[in-house]
Amino acid sequence: MATPILGRFTFVLHAHLPYVLNHGRWPHGMDWLNEATAETYIPILNALNALIGEGILPTLSIDLSPVLAEQLADSLFPTEFTSYLDQKIEAATEDLRYFRKTRDDGYAETAEFWLAFYSDTKRSFEDAYGGDLIGAFRRLQDKGALDIMTCGATHGYFPLLSQDGSIQAQVQTAVQTHARHFHRPPAGIWIPECAYRPGYAWIPPVDSVLGQQPIARKGVEDFLSQAHLKYFVIDSAMLKGGQAVGVYLERFQALKRLWDQFEKETRFQPERAEKSPYELYLLQPSHGGEPVAILTRDPKTGMQVWSAEWGYPGDGWYLDFHKKRFPGGHRYWRVTSVKTDLGQKQRYIRKQALERIPEHVRHYTELVRGILSEHRVHTGRPGCITAPYDAELFGHWWFEGTDFLKGVLRALALDPEIRLSNGSAMLQAEKPSTVVTLPEGSWGQGEHHYIWLNNETEWTWKHIYDDEFRMVALAESWQRSNKPEGQSGRAVRQAARELLLLQASDWQFLISTVSAKDYAELRFSEHHKGFTRLCSTADTLLEGGDPGAGEIQFLEDCEERDRLFPDVNPALFIRS
Repeated sequence: MATPILGRFTFVLHAHLPYVLNHGRWPHGMDWLNEATAETYIPILNALNALIGEGILPTLSIDLSPVLAEQLADSLFPTEFTSYLDQKIEAATEDLRYFRKTRDDGYAETAEFWLAFYSDTKRSFEDAYGGDLIGAFRRLQDKGALDIMTCGATHGYFPLLSQDGSIQAQVQTAVQTHARHFHRPPAGIWIPECAYRPGYAWIPPVDSVLGQQPIARKGVEDFLSQAHLKYFVIDSAMLKGGQAVGVYLERFQALKRLWDQFEKETRFQPERAEKSPYELYLLQPSHGGEPVAILTRDPKTGMQVWSAEWGYPGDGWYLDFHKKRFPGGHRYWRVTSVKTDLGQKQRYIRKQALERIPEHVRHYTELVRGILSEHRVHTGRPGCITAPYDAELFGHWWFEGTDFLKGVLRALALDPEIRLSNGSAMLQAEKPSTVVTLPEGSWGQGEHHYIWLNNETEWTWKHIYDDEFRMVALAESWQRSNKPEGQSGRAVRQAARELLLLQASDWQFLISTVSAKDYAELRFSEHHKGFTRLCSTADTLLEGGDPGAGEIQFLEDCEERDRLFPDVNPALFIRS
């Protein structure tokens, strides 16, 4: 007879970056990808492979967004990344020389650490993984360690996209790209920003070519079911139903208009206390098809990692993210306290930082055990904890985070009463049957859309809506023309790529948070102008005209610069 268990636990790591290849290096651009690779993706691969070397299978879910996977697989990436690592190694060498000269032994010790870290990272990249990180993740998948999920093709924000064809293109392109890289279709999807919308008659929140007439849109689950996806992740506040009104609602007229008409069109599900984030539920597509399961974010374990103020990353001994030594950019200071200004940060001591990991691993695993024990007592059933995080939290933002991740995976894998799991394994074990409905919302603050739709970003949505409308017309014209190949087909496909890139939610996020506002505005405008110009070229070619050598050269330049999704299908933008 099988031993009863308390429940199951899975990390869900969301790995995503916008498309930065051929779009700058520093301070914004390619170095984002280089930093995340050096500090997060390779350390995670190393940690998982080390656990396997110990005889432990580190089971978890991870999504590598399609746009990230395309960049990691691009032939340009290994050259760019190794050049970046060489720069970091040279900078650490110069720092070490300087600190030895000035007899700053403590700082010299950290410089030695950085020299070893980036040298080891280069060896891992070149020797252990052969410059092929996608292949490295795929091998862990094939060993049963990873359930690799997908995401929206370019991380488009589903509730605010106007056309069903746009979500269809984001999802189907994602599934197709995932299968190409990982040699199997994905079971799960991280819907961008955990942003869900049900089906209802929607009125655009900003003025555009669409006007203000209601548009009937399907729910997200319809597109996922159609693509044979089995599950996705939501925030815990969405599970109970009710009105997920953000605190910023009154500040932005466009957002208020959107909420007012959504509230009018939608019947909210009353809050039901018995619904639990530790149970699995199903959504039934309104247009037929298989139901799609939802995994709900656990708020208790979540804040322990997400919160820099009172969570683990705010521990005074951990490496401070913000203070850097120039020109090399290495970090030599510790958090000290979350309220300490940069000028007062104290020296980082690697040994002291690592000594904090076991305590935090123990606290986290005891928290997991306590949650599952309480659920078992109250329900008599094993529970399921889903712990979703941005992958870049581990290593990049919280440098010691990958050591913490490794420690938690080891501890839970060895616990006889807890099953370390992943999304697919949870579904197979629990076989959920309860169908629920969800309100519209996201995991952004306030559970709604204000981060992506506000006074600073309203102008971007006008362009997106105009361009979505034009893409539908172009795709229909392309289908009727019977000219799928040749220059006309190339122009239509590149226009589709530019629209997908334009739809990335990263641009609104970076504008709203002012973290890279100018870069995001430039990138958005660049893709919008490129899309418009390519549509004109495609229209001319489809009509049998000659757009001129300059327009063909522009098409070729765009194909070289934005060369992701080689098998993109413009027909996906036509509503099915």
